[in-house]
Amino acid sequence: MTTISESVDTLFSEAHTAYSFSADPVPDETLQQLYDTVRWAPTAMNSQPMRVAFVRSADARADLVPHLAPGNVDKVNSSPVTAILAYDEDWHEHLPALQPYAQDPHLAWQERERRLPMAQFNANLQAGYFILAARANGLAAGPMGGFDKAGVDATFFPDGRWRSILLVNLGHPDGDSYRPRMPRLEFDQAVRML
Repeated sequence: MTTISESVDTLFSEAHTAYSFSADPVPDETLQQLYDTVRWAPTAMNSQPMRVAFVRSADARADLVPHLAPGNVDKVNSSPVTAILAYDEDWHEHLPALQPYAQDPHLAWQERERRLPMAQFNANLQAGYFILAARANGLAAGPMGGFDKAGVDATFFPDGRWRSILLVNLGHPDGDSYRPRMPRLEFDQAVRML
């Protein structure tokens, strides 16, 4: 049985951002389990606006690489999977199924200007849980923000409905995956007791 301390170590204190990965593949079942874990993360109104595109094939990787900041190319090329995390601009269309207790909950979110901030906030919240879910399912994760979002969206989501927010490389660590642990702010530097 896993203790609370072991869980905290796996998800936080012993976990690191991965910068390179072994050649071991990530099975489809593991990616399915990753999504099945993260879908339980909380979102406002159970909105669940995050969407995931798993880049695995050589062709898809070749389409992704031109949109990366130069420092991220080797990271993506070493990972067996890169997840493009995005939000669905029309997330509200799923509310009738996600809120079966409410009558026509999607109707309050018809205005795009109103629903986009809700989508962005909650998808970013889900993105944090995605990294934790990857770790909980035995994967190393390397989140990256250095990419051309408009280029990725045009290439992978040409219908304009999904909008990328973050890339996360996924796989199993190799001998050089992690940098030394960096310092963290202490309690009295980051917390106020009011």
